[in-house]
Amino acid sequence: MDFYQKALKSARKLPGKIEITSKIKIKNRNDLSTYYTPGVAALSLKIAKSKDKVFDFTNKGNCVAVVSDGSSVLGLGDIGPEAALPVMEGKCLLFKELAGIDAFPIVLGTKNVDETASAIKLIAPSFGGINLEDIAAPHCFELEERLQDVGIPVFHDDQHGTATVVLAALINSLKVVGKKMAEIKIVIYGAGAAGIATAKLIQPGCLVMVDSRGPINKNRKDLNRYKREVTEFKNYCQAGSLEAAFEAADVFIGVSGRGKLAPELIRLMNPKPIIFALSNPNPEILPREAKGAGAAIVATGRSDFPNQINNILAFPGIFRGALDARAKRIDLKMKLKTAYTLAGMIGKPSPEKILPLPLDKNVVKTISKAIVDL
Repeated sequence: MDFYQKALKSARKLPGKIEITSKIKIKNRNDLSTYYTPGVAALSLKIAKSKDKVFDFTNKGNCVAVVSDGSSVLGLGDIGPEAALPVMEGKCLLFKELAGIDAFPIVLGTKNVDETASAIKLIAPSFGGINLEDIAAPHCFELEERLQDVGIPVFHDDQHGTATVVLAALINSLKVVGKKMAEIKIVIYGAGAAGIATAKLIQPGCLVMVDSRGPINKNRKDLNRYKREVTEFKNYCQAGSLEAAFEAADVFIGVSGRGKLAPELIRLMNPKPIIFALSNPNPEILPREAKGAGAAIVATGRSDFPNQINNILAFPGIFRGALDARAKRIDLKMKLKTAYTLAGMIGKPSPEKILPLPLDKNVVKTISKAIVDL
């Protein structure tokens, strides 16, 4: 099926993926007086006396803004805010369908971190959470850091949604191949938002990161602050070449781009290698090629192959739980809880089944409850 053509045909027939619907119908003047003026003033006065009442009398507690500047959209790159809008609408659709959360797409006509941070702070009173989406590194790191004091969760899904699902998949994959996290070597190919967040969340015995210029090591003079921080991890291993990075590695995590993983590199890895080729829509290597080179487990970001690793398994449940708990931040404890809860939903992992299916509605219920119970 040609999903590109299907999407275009659907959009021409019915532009957009979401709409606003009313919880209440205005049928007469009494309704108008109750739900608008003068009745609505009673709610405003209650909230004016105690700002926390906004969660009791408005939709704030079930409302998320999905914010992007269009600088790093899917695998399409810097295509601008207007072109990012369909993706943000799609994200809002998933929030509603999977978690019952009312989400609003907001694309900003700036890539300036100061302006973006200011805009988000100004709109924050309307929302219970902010989902940052498709914002390029390294700006995304600084932006998220600067927004942790706005009083509601601010979560860059490309970083943390991806990282939590990768960790869950890795936990179960290691069970299948009989290896331990503390004893393995992992190569992360791609040092943008998802790659660096994953490097921070997982704790293997040895970690190597590769970007477009080769292995990241302390001798390189072109590293930004966030890449250099990775080289200072206690478990970071230096590598002088791509071949050295893959030598005796156990796991490959690709968030880099099409065709970046040659079969020859897999053959340098330890027996029973785990391959997560997550670039969309075209993975670093196709599953049949990875299996042919000796991979024991292969996962991609695509739904038409087994073992889809996609942040759809994380963000709806994380936000549902954070909103229900009225959390002010989504912290490390929540991310780890999400990963281990998600992994635990598969009783007996196998090479073809390391995670629940993306549209399994039990995922949101299970993760949100785990977060509320923290």
